[in-house]
Amino acid sequence: KPIDMAVPTVSLVPFEQIADLVGGSEQVVVAVFLRVEGDAPGNMFFIIQENSAKRLLGNLLSIEPEDGAAYTEMEFSALNEIGNILAGSYLSSLADFTNLSMHPTVPSLAVDMAGAILSYGLLQFGQMGDGAMLIETTFLEDDDEVEGHFFLIPDPDSFDKIFRALGVPLE
Repeated sequence: KPIDMAVPTVSLVPFEQIADLVGGSEQVVVAVFLRVEGDAPGNMFFIIQENSAKRLLGNLLSIEPEDGAAYTEMEFSALNEIGNILAGSYLSSLADFTNLSMHPTVPSLAVDMAGAILSYGLLQFGQMGDGAMLIETTFLEDDDEVEGHFFLIPDPDSFDKIFRALGVPLE
């Protein structure tokens, strides 16, 4: 079955709003986390609400995932690969636009409350920037729409590098 992807919107959001944008810090989400290395290091998350992840899996794998059922190894693998492919694609585009070398590490997948995932992913590397670049993505199959959120959270020094490379004036 063909699954289309809507042209994403990109915006800057303060760090403290990230959990709210995915349904709140206590919302159970599926998240793919990866570290960005190179000229502008940082962290990247692909976050999707759990019910949306189940619908996406149902569309991709032609299955009927059960609400509340544990994910199978194949479902975990599919979600991890979706996040990995999309993150690599967005990162590659950003690297092309900025002429900066940026490449992802091996991704990791988690199913937990949004607040716990975001805190762990950032504390693990001791990085806490002021904000994030939000890339909203919509997957469409027939009338079924599934939203996902990418957050690129550059290390503190990387924000300036990225915006200078994009020609965005910094105040």
